Amino acid sequence: MISVIRTPKITGILFILAAVSSVFGLLLYDPILNSSNYLTNGSGHDNQIILGALMELILVASAVGTAVTMYPFLKKYNESIALGHVCFRLLEAVVITVGVIGMLSLVTLSRQYVSAGTPDPAAYEAAGTLFLGVHEWTFMLGPNFLLGINTMLYSYIFYKSGLVPRFIPILGMTGAVLVFSASLFEMFGVFPQLSVWGALLSLPVAANEMILAVWLIVKGFNKAAL
Repeated sequence: MISVIRTPKITGILFILAAVSSVFGLLLYDPILNSSNYLTNGSGHDNQIILGALMELILVASAVGTAVTMYPFLKKYNESIALGHVCFRLLEAVVITVGVIGMLSLVTLSRQYVSAGTPDPAAYEAAGTLFLGVHEWTFMLGPNFLLGINTMLYSYIFYKSGLVPRFIPILGMTGAVLVFSASLFEMFGVFPQLSVWGALLSLPVAANEMILAVWLIVKGFNKAAL
């Protein structure tokens, strides 16, 4: 009974940690992501960018942690989907980590650019555009495209099992479809990543994760469904 009580609380804490670290990571990347002078800003704000990368690594560990801690409960109802959820979470973690490497590589490039004095900017700008592109695509594929798949998988089992009240997985499945759709719209250029539409389509899945997190911390899983 100790694991039945403790594990859902740990899962809820990990969901909150993942959400908080992802927001802080994005904010800390601001000098590079939202500036045309990213080649000089990267060096001037290198510690801030590195801290943002560390935040994203916390996101990676937390996201994988939610899948691992939920797996024993989910597999009782559908082991294939539960295992798929773990695999897709790991894939999401790998994709996000690739984006982190891109941002750290951009810091290294910026340091070299500044230390070179008056370099020919063309080669540096080409490399910088590449690293920014890596982060842009991994951001679409990880915390959007794959997040939608992952949310749909565990929400479906929650809905069928009654481990949590059904309004939570209903919100989760709705949010999964919307954030998955947002990633496709962003990929095909319908609207940019950081846009009002992107934020609106991401709100339901974010709300689902926070509601689920609080429920697991306070109430845990439905004992009758275990």
